[in-house]
Amino acid sequence: MIQVLIYFIGTAGSGKTYLTKAFADWLDFKNLENIIVNLDPGAENLPYSPEVDIRDYFTLEDVMLNYGVGPNGAQIISADLISTKIGDIKDEIDYFDVPYVLIDTPGQMELFTLRQSSNLLIDFLGRDRSVMVYLFDPVVAKTPSGFLSLLFMASSSVFKLKLPQIQVLAKSDILEDYEVERIVEWSDDPETLFDDLGREVSNIKNISGELFYMLRDLGLFRTLIPVSAMDSTGMEDVYDGIQEIFYGGEDLERILY
Repeated sequence: MIQVLIYFIGTAGSGKTYLTKAFADWLDFKNLENIIVNLDPGAENLPYSPEVDIRDYFTLEDVMLNYGVGPNGAQIISADLISTKIGDIKDEIDYFDVPYVLIDTPGQMELFTLRQSSNLLIDFLGRDRSVMVYLFDPVVAKTPSGFLSLLFMASSSVFKLKLPQIQVLAKSDILEDYEVERIVEWSDDPETLFDDLGREVSNIKNISGELFYMLRDLGLFRTLIPVSAMDSTGMEDVYDGIQEIFYGGEDLERILY
């Protein structure tokens, strides 16, 4: 049995925590054993009960008190402190011996994607068994320039963490059907995004155009999966994507790039 570690990553407010719970609930419904790991020491009122919780080792309040810093400084220190608990986290995960480990990362994406401690964690837990589910914020993704910005951020997380990535359109239930269809079309057919970007931006040759060409030519566009934590939309598609990565004979380098 391959134990798969699934990291949920996205910008603040994109819905990582509720999607983590929704996917865990879907796995439970399918009788697929799983556990949830919470890596956010500042999390409050979680909608799930994590089997592994960084708050058992330290909280954001602890860090603020011990280091004499404010919330922002404490978030940064906490992100690095996680690396000191890697062994304990792994021992807890190994104790449960389940096929799927869902990892809810800190609310501010950069605290996970840009800190070296995250790569240390991924390496220690098993990089070859890891995948990220990257959430596109639906409100930002509604505009061509917003979608392009999110795609750039998603791609940067691939370069930094070096993990295969499944991209999802989070909270798709708050969008109109035509909005979801348009956003998915942008991910499927980059040229439609380019056309719509040209209508939004007066000079397509500016930085938006250059960013578009770079992402397109590097092959970083991939089909978005609309998901909803409210009605479990897209959970099976996310699961199928994970299965294809680990059991479909896919080449990791091709998936990444």
